[in-house]
Amino acid sequence: MELIKIENLEKVYQDNGVPVHALHTLSLNVNQGEFTAIAGPSGSGKTTLLNIIGALDKPTNGTVYFEGVNLLEKSKRELSSLRLHKLGFIFQAYNLIPVLTAMENIEFSMMLLGVSEKERRERAMKAMEELEIAELAHKRPNEMSGGQQQRVAVARAIVNNPPIVLADEPTANLDSVTAHNLIDIMEKMNEEKNITFIFSSHDRQILDHARRIVFLKDGHIEEDVHK
Repeated sequence: MELIKIENLEKVYQDNGVPVHALHTLSLNVNQGEFTAIAGPSGSGKTTLLNIIGALDKPTNGTVYFEGVNLLEKSKRELSSLRLHKLGFIFQAYNLIPVLTAMENIEFSMMLLGVSEKERRERAMKAMEELEIAELAHKRPNEMSGGQQQRVAVARAIVNNPPIVLADEPTANLDSVTAHNLIDIMEKMNEEKNITFIFSSHDRQILDHARRIVFLKDGHIEEDVHK
């Protein structure tokens, strides 16, 4: 099933009055269940593309369809609801709320959705058990290693069973062993839950595991490799 459809995408930023073309007439389709990496050098447009797919940014031109719905026709409120219900995000800097415990960070989006406290706790604990971090339930981010924080971030991203998780350089701050373990976990989530993962990454481990690699250069798709 086609999940994402992008047609003739362009994104132009203004840098001191000078237009900077981050994406050029880019078209891309992503199907449900893919495990896809967006690769390319810094400045190639990887993060910009992820932010547009995730409805965190709007293109200058072109269209973006999510499950057949044109995102550019949606209001800010509708896009916020879409991100809450349908999208999971994993960031390079983890983006955990420092005053909340691991359990509370994972529960946060469910609280916004009005899920009962009992169900929130059960779902958060199940996600932590799947990621082998149940012992971190009552620890705050400053009491965890980088790898532990990133696992909490993954649990937060998947706890609502979204059809898609977007991960921006998720292993960039991790050592190679921790990164390898994290990739294995995300691959397992992809296979068992059919969650679509789209990564932006330079990490050779992610590129080796990805079943599709979209190479960007200067805002263009240079190559699209299906393994």
